Amino acid sequence: MFRLIDHDQEVPTNRCIWVNGPVIVGAGPSGLATAACLREQNVPFVVLERADCIASLWQKRTYDRLKLHLPKQFCQLPKMSFPESFPEYPTKRQFIDYLESYASRFEINPKFNECVQTARFDETSGLWRVKTVSGGESTRTEVEYICRWLVVATGENAERVMPEIEGLSEFTGEVIHACDYKSGEKFAGKKVLVVGCGNSGMEVSLDLANHLAKPSMVVRSSVHVMPREIMGKSTFELAMKMLRWFPLWLVDKILLVFSWFVLGNIERYGLKRPEMGPMELKSAKGKTPVLDIGALEKIRSGKIDVVPGVKRFNGNRVELVNGEQLDVDAVVLATGYRSNVPYWLQESEFFAKNGFPKTAIGNSGWKGRTGLYAVGFTRRGLSGASMDAVNIAQDIGSVWKLETKQPTKRSTASLRRCISQQF
Repeated sequence: MFRLIDHDQEVPTNRCIWVNGPVIVGAGPSGLATAACLREQNVPFVVLERADCIASLWQKRTYDRLKLHLPKQFCQLPKMSFPESFPEYPTKRQFIDYLESYASRFEINPKFNECVQTARFDETSGLWRVKTVSGGESTRTEVEYICRWLVVATGENAERVMPEIEGLSEFTGEVIHACDYKSGEKFAGKKVLVVGCGNSGMEVSLDLANHLAKPSMVVRSSVHVMPREIMGKSTFELAMKMLRWFPLWLVDKILLVFSWFVLGNIERYGLKRPEMGPMELKSAKGKTPVLDIGALEKIRSGKIDVVPGVKRFNGNRVELVNGEQLDVDAVVLATGYRSNVPYWLQESEFFAKNGFPKTAIGNSGWKGRTGLYAVGFTRRGLSGASMDAVNIAQDIGSVWKLETKQPTKRSTASLRRCISQQF
C-alpha cells in the first residue's frame, strides 16, 4: 500500500507524506520565524501555506500607506535584524522585502497553494495527520502529511470579520472590508463611512481625508488613543522601559498623563477612553491601543467626522443609533479579523472555540499536548511571535537532538514520501 519515492518523482493525485519533523501551518512572520529557529536547531520541517506567497496578509490584504506601528527593533524576527538603512518605522514594501530576505537566508521554501482542510491527532499511532487540498476542481490534489509535531502559525488575523448590520446587503454603494482597501484615491470627493476605530479604522480614515474624501468614522465603544511617540521616543518603548521599574497601574497613569499633554482631551471629539488603562487592557484582553499618526488632527479640523454606532442601512443612507441619518457613497468595514483555527484543527483541549489557545494572553500559550504548538497567538505582536518561535524550536530541538544521538535513529534530517491511493 505504501512505497518510498524520490523527491522529484511524479506522484498521483492522492498522496501521503511522512515528515521527519514538524509541519508548520502558515507562512506569515510567525511561521517563518519558527522555521528559521528550527533550521538553526538542524530540525527538518515542512511549511504549508494556502496562498501563493509568504506573508499573504501583508502582501495582499493591507493598504498602500501602511507602515509598522512600532519601531523596527520590536518587529524583527529571530536571528536577523532589519537593514540599518531602513527607517525606524519600515514601510509595507520594506517589511515584505525583509521577510523575503529572511526566508531566503534560512532556506525556507513553503509549499504554496496548499490549504489545510483538517488536522487531527491519531491516538493509535501517536502522530498528527494533516490533510491539504491544492489546485482547482479539474486539477485537485489531496495530500496527507503525517508528522510528530504540528505548529499552528495561521495567526490572529486569518479571516476577515464581516459584521451583520441591518440593510447592509441592500446598500446601493460600494462596500469593502479594510483588507481590500488600498488607497483613498478612488474615493476623492465621496462620502465614506468607516466602520471601526482601531488602528486600521483610524489609518483608513486618515488616508481618505488625505485624498480629499469625506470620511465619517464609526466609534461604537471606548478606545485608547495614544501618541505614537512621546518627546521623540516611541510610546511603546517607553512603556516597556517603565514596566521594568513600576507596576502596571502606575505605568498606565503615566502614559495617560503624557497622552493628555500631547493629544489633549480626546473625549471632546467623541473618543471615550476605557476605564481600564491601555497596558492593563492589552494584558488582560489583548486589545491594542490606537497609536495616532495624524488622524486626531484631522478629527479636530473636521476633516474626519466621528459618529456613533450604526443602527441600519436604507438604500444609500445610514441611520445611526442616535437617530441621525447620513448619506454615504461607500462603506469601509474596519471590523478586524479572527482566527480560522476552529475550521480545520480537530482539537479542543489546547485551543478554545475562538481559535486562540486557552492560555493565549501573556507569556504562555505556545505549547499544548501531543506535540501541538501555537505561535503568534499571545496578542503581543511580532515580538511575542518571535519569542514563541524561539521557545518552540528549542523545545522540539532538544527532543530531536536527544533522539538522533541514539544509534538506532537517523543521524541526518530527511523528508520521506510514501504513496497512498486511499486515505
